[in-house]
Amino acid sequence: MVTKRLLAAAAALLLTAGGAVAGTSGLTCKEEVGKKIFFDERLSIKKNQSCAECHGPEAGWTGPDSYINNGGAVYEGSIPGRFGNRKPPSSAYATQSPFFRLVNVSDGMFVGGNFWDGRATGEKLGNPAADQAQGPFLNPKEQALPDAACVVYRVCNSADYGMLFKQVWPGACDIMWPATIKFESACSDPYQGPFNLDSMTRAKVNVAYNDIAYSIAAYEASKEVNAFTSKYDYYLKGKAKLSDKEKWGLDLFNGKGKCANCHISTMEQICASGNDCKDSACADPYSNASDYCGKTYPLFTDYTFDNLGIPKNPQNPFYYQPDNPDGKKWIDPGLGGFLKSRMDFKMYADKNYGKHKVPTLRNVDKRPYPMFVKAFGHNGYFKSLKEIVHFYNTRDKFPTCYSGDPREKMTCWPAPEVSANVNRTELGNLGLSDMEEDAIVAFMKTLSDGYMSYEY
Repeated sequence: MVTKRLLAAAAALLLTAGGAVAGTSGLTCKEEVGKKIFFDERLSIKKNQSCAECHGPEAGWTGPDSYINNGGAVYEGSIPGRFGNRKPPSSAYATQSPFFRLVNVSDGMFVGGNFWDGRATGEKLGNPAADQAQGPFLNPKEQALPDAACVVYRVCNSADYGMLFKQVWPGACDIMWPATIKFESACSDPYQGPFNLDSMTRAKVNVAYNDIAYSIAAYEASKEVNAFTSKYDYYLKGKAKLSDKEKWGLDLFNGKGKCANCHISTMEQICASGNDCKDSACADPYSNASDYCGKTYPLFTDYTFDNLGIPKNPQNPFYYQPDNPDGKKWIDPGLGGFLKSRMDFKMYADKNYGKHKVPTLRNVDKRPYPMFVKAFGHNGYFKSLKEIVHFYNTRDKFPTCYSGDPREKMTCWPAPEVSANVNRTELGNLGLSDMEEDAIVAFMKTLSDGYMSYEY
């Protein structure tokens, strides 16, 4: 499946020489090379895993395998048998996330960053998406390369796009690679540790590695990834009509269902929530104007962190990983775990234990075919939009039951994975009818990009 996806992507990436825009794709050269890197399986230890392995455009830039989504929802790394611990989030509409920061001292409230726990803060590269892009390449549970030098070496020597990368980043590949290291074999060795490079070579590798991350972030910020072409976007522009059910769902989404409390449906709400109006979170994707407030299409997230009381996913493969000493008793600390690792934020860790970043709902239902299963929640516990909406509506109304109970997900729910800090005010007993739940689901299905409007 991945190979077919790469072939299709490669066919669409024919480049023309020179100019700020590559080919007919409408992408700039920086975005184009970022796309090439994003879909390159060679940038993993076994040369078998690209970014798209976990962030497939056909599935809304998240997990593209229906079978995996229907189970543990955590994707295997380049090295067989190695798994992380969370479902891959969407890489679309991620570049609008602001820098990770504390916004309320008394409540210990944080906003921004990338990854489920916000650890890609933007502090390193001045861009949370670029910070995030560097993580998977060296993560032993993902692409698993032993050193950033491997990524740089393979990008600079790519027969497909190496020249384009050098054109976009002049001098980035001017590195004297030490003859003592056989990079092709060393970068494919799962037992290889970081290389012993001299300080000058290491400095050049670091600069080039940053350029690679900036390229990926540029592609992730492009209109190809952030298309704003959903039915709802056309509706906002007066070029499509919502059905009665979808319109009812929108009203419930903004009102009785309280969905818009976190999944902001209007940009005015985001700017009023505390984000600086110059922040990327308020940037108009259709304008280069310096004053960004007032015209941006909604991103359906407020970039905060929340504990919804989601149960554990008993099929999470991380429970069986040899480096997980807790086994099935492992608990995902979420934001609290990241904060605990920071001296400047560790005092807020307990208040944020079990919280995860509020995801965008754009493309939340995008799938390659109707029966394709998508997983929802940080651990992929939910297997349909109906399930997660039903959970929001009834979590505190129904009794607690054990995982595997025949009534589970219908008239009872297992206990939260983390019982502390559960949001009890915005969900749990919303009083929605079954038809109202369905209406909210119908509205969320209007958020998938690629809608073709023939109505106007």
